[in-house]
Amino acid sequence: MISVPKEFFTKWKKKEREKRWPFALPRQKVRSFMEAIVGTPEVATKTAYRRCSRCVLDTTVSDIWFDEAGTCKYCQIHDEMERLHPLANMEEDLERIIRRIKKAGRNKTYDCIVGVSGGRDSIYTLFLARKMGLRPLAVYFDNGWNTEIAVSNIRKATDLLRVDLHTVMADLDEFKDLQRAFLKASVPDADIPTVYAIHSVLYETAAKQGIGYILHGHSFRTEGTSPISWTYMDGRYIKDVHRRFGSGHVRSFKIMTLPYLLYYSLVKRIREVRLLEYIDYNKKKADETLAHDLGWVYYGGYHHKNLYTKFFQSFLLPNKFNIDKRKTELSALVRSGQVTRREAIAELEASSYKYDRSVVIYAVAKLGWTLEEWEAVYFREPRSHKDFKTYLPLIRLLRLPIWVACKLRLLPHILYLKYAS
Repeated sequence: MISVPKEFFTKWKKKEREKRWPFALPRQKVRSFMEAIVGTPEVATKTAYRRCSRCVLDTTVSDIWFDEAGTCKYCQIHDEMERLHPLANMEEDLERIIRRIKKAGRNKTYDCIVGVSGGRDSIYTLFLARKMGLRPLAVYFDNGWNTEIAVSNIRKATDLLRVDLHTVMADLDEFKDLQRAFLKASVPDADIPTVYAIHSVLYETAAKQGIGYILHGHSFRTEGTSPISWTYMDGRYIKDVHRRFGSGHVRSFKIMTLPYLLYYSLVKRIREVRLLEYIDYNKKKADETLAHDLGWVYYGGYHHKNLYTKFFQSFLLPNKFNIDKRKTELSALVRSGQVTRREAIAELEASSYKYDRSVVIYAVAKLGWTLEEWEAVYFREPRSHKDFKTYLPLIRLLRLPIWVACKLRLLPHILYLKYAS
């Protein structure tokens, strides 16, 4: 691990950069260090600070809105997902989907694919799939940033559950170029190359293996729905960012554009199932089960199993974009009754999102930048997906057929609720 020069961090706390960086805002417009980095959020200039009356999401989310009771749009998305996956019917619904997967995979080596990262949700999904008698193929996308703990969790789980593991290695130079492009673009979506690559690899592997179901480890009850202004992704967006700020071509994995997604979903009939939505998923209980049965080890923070994600979520998002992703997870836990709203607020107000300086320096060095080059990127004025080409206008134009496809379970319903509604 690289040593940490103290002056690299202390000077960020001073207002020295005005005279050094062309990206700085004029002094008369700057009231705080955070405003110097991100500017005054548009929502803050028009609307006073407000927090949802039910969860802990607030007006730091630029696309948030509240109903007359003060409940935010993401609580309403949660309620719609609860309506679609009621706990009262969970056993019946789960048995139905398991029967469907087994039938589709009859006489095949595998009846489903589970993407594994070493984290709680993906490993528990793999554990549950085996418990329900499925024959999954575990797929791991290695982007070169996973921690030893995560890799060990994957190895122990696949060995003990007797599951075959298929690893897809990204070209590290190619992938770092894609990551650098998103950081240069100065958007809060700089972690989506990994997320999107995983989705692309899972669909491509399923198509090659003739597998009809991909089991996804996301749970709206514990993770919630990330605001679109915080996390947006589609293939057209990734390609446009890379075209403008990257170099070369992405060849080690496919960037799944809309035609590919439609082909995999409608022609190859590959279905994505969020298995954890069919159970009363509880984080603490899952941790206990995984630790006892599989020797699973917690990695210390939300998605911190991956060092790039740890750098991105604990340091870059809070300090440059004023985005604290703990709010999304805590809000989900409040809605599902796993923590109280008072406890969630207390956790947020007790301290800011803590980061590890050595991880920041490690990430900058691994990306191939000097500290001076990184500062030039860091202090660029923030932008959003709206500044790039995306499929979002088309998705909203096609909201009705997308709604129908979701009703027919051809596409995940959350796609409609987050992007098209």
